[in-house]
Amino acid sequence: MEPRGLAQSIDLEIMKNLRLHLVTWNVGTASPPPDVTSLLQLSSQGPSMDMYVIGLQEVNSKIINFLSDLAFDDPWSIFFMTVFSPLGYIKLSSVRMQGLLLLIFVKHAHIPFIRDIHTHYTRTGLYGYWGNKGGVTIRMSLYGHMICFMNCHLPAHIENAEQRLDDFEKILEMQQFEDENVLNILDHDILFWFGDLNFRIADYGIHFVRESISNSRYNLLWEKDQLNMAKKKEAFLQEFIEGPLQFKPTYKFDLHSDVYDTRGQKTLFWFNGKKRKPAWTDRILWRVKNLSQHSSEDGNLSVGEQTISVTLNNYISHMSYGISDHKPVTGTFGLQIKPLFSTPLVTLNPEGEWNAAQDALISYSTVSEFPSSTWDWIGLYQVTFRHMNDYVTYAWVKDDEISSSEDVTQVYISADEIPHAGGEFLLCYYSHNMQSIAGMSQPFQIQPSRRSAEKELAQENINGIEKPHSPEPYDEI
Repeated sequence: MEPRGLAQSIDLEIMKNLRLHLVTWNVGTASPPPDVTSLLQLSSQGPSMDMYVIGLQEVNSKIINFLSDLAFDDPWSIFFMTVFSPLGYIKLSSVRMQGLLLLIFVKHAHIPFIRDIHTHYTRTGLYGYWGNKGGVTIRMSLYGHMICFMNCHLPAHIENAEQRLDDFEKILEMQQFEDENVLNILDHDILFWFGDLNFRIADYGIHFVRESISNSRYNLLWEKDQLNMAKKKEAFLQEFIEGPLQFKPTYKFDLHSDVYDTRGQKTLFWFNGKKRKPAWTDRILWRVKNLSQHSSEDGNLSVGEQTISVTLNNYISHMSYGISDHKPVTGTFGLQIKPLFSTPLVTLNPEGEWNAAQDALISYSTVSEFPSSTWDWIGLYQVTFRHMNDYVTYAWVKDDEISSSEDVTQVYISADEIPHAGGEFLLCYYSHNMQSIAGMSQPFQIQPSRRSAEKELAQENINGIEKPHSPEPYDEI
C-alpha cells in the first residue's frame, strides 16, 4: 500500500518559503475582543500563513484567575484555539508566566517537521522573585533549523531605560537549554524578540511628540527612541533588526479610543495632571545568527550556502482594537528555509475503510534512526483538533500492536472507542522521547455505525414533523 502521510518527502535542494505572522499585544487584563480577523489578516487575499505566534502581556493574573488557568486553558488560549482550529492550525506549544503568555499555532502539514520543542521563562520583577516582568520563550527545530521566540515585558517609565537593558541581558543569560549545539538563546539560527519592551521617546516634550504624530512625521522621533539609541551603543543589540516605525506610537491610549492619554496620571492621593507621552513600547525585532560562523576556509560565504533567511513583509499597528491602553503590533515575515531533512520520522495511515461499528487498523513505518519508545502512542483526532491532547482516543504502539515486519507495523483501535457518529478524522503519532508529533496522516472518513445512522434519520423525521417548512414568510401581528 502506498503511504498516505500528510507530510510527504521534500526535495532538499528546494528552499521552502514559509509565512509567519507575529502578534504582540499588552491586553491590560481585558478579555478577548469579539473579532480578530484584521489582527490576524484572516481576510487577506494572499497565501495563508504557515505559522502564527501570539505574544500577550498583562493577561489577567489575579490569584483566582491564575489558579484557574493552571488547571484549565486560560480564556485567551481558548479564544485563539477556537479561531484557528477550523482553519487547519493546531496549538503547537504555549508557555505562561503570570501575565505573560506565548502561543504558537502551526498548519498541520508542518507538524511532523517540527522537533525539539522546549519552553522557558525568566522572572525579573521584584529582583527576580516576581513574574509580572520578564520573558517567556519557545524554541524548536523547524525543518532542522533552530528557531526561538521570546516574548518580554520589561520595566516601565522613561527613566528605567538602563534597567530594561539589564533585564533583557539577564533573560538572555539565564535561559539555558539542554542542547550542546544550542545552549542559549543567541545560539539559535533565528531569534524573534518582541513584547511590551517599554522603551520610550527621550528628551522631546509631549507637545512636540504629539504634533509630530499628528503630522505623520514619525521620523522626527526615531533618533530619540530609547531602543534605537541603545542599539547604537550596546554591542549585544546591534545584530537585532527591526522594521521601520511607520505607524503611530502604540502607547498610551484612552480605552476604546484612538485618542492618546487624556487623563492625568493617578497617584496615591491625587491626580497630578501629568499625561503619558506617546511611545513605541510594543516592538518586534529579529536576529539571524552570524553567517560568518559558517563561512568557508577563505572567509567567503556564497549565496548558495545560505540555508535560512528572514524577510519582513509587513510591520504595522492595529488602531481599531481598544480593549487596553496599548495597540497591538503585528509583523508578517517570510522565512526562506532549506530543509535539512526530507521525510517525516513516521509515516502512518488508516488501513482500508473505517466504520464506527468495527475494530480498525493503523499501519505505520519509521525511518531507521527514529528513537521509538514503549510510551509512544497514536491518537485519533477530529480534523479540527486544537492541540496535541485534544484526541478522541489513542492506541499504544506496543500494547496494541498486532503485527510487525521490517517495513510496516500495525496496531488496532477497538470499535468501542471509535465515535459512533463517524466524520472526518486524522491520525497522529506522538513520540515520547521527542515530546512531539512525529507523523500525521491525511484526513479520512469514518462511516457512522448503523445504529447512529438510524438514530440520526429518525431525529430528522421528528424535526421534520415538529418544524414544517413554511414556504412564505409572514409578519407577526
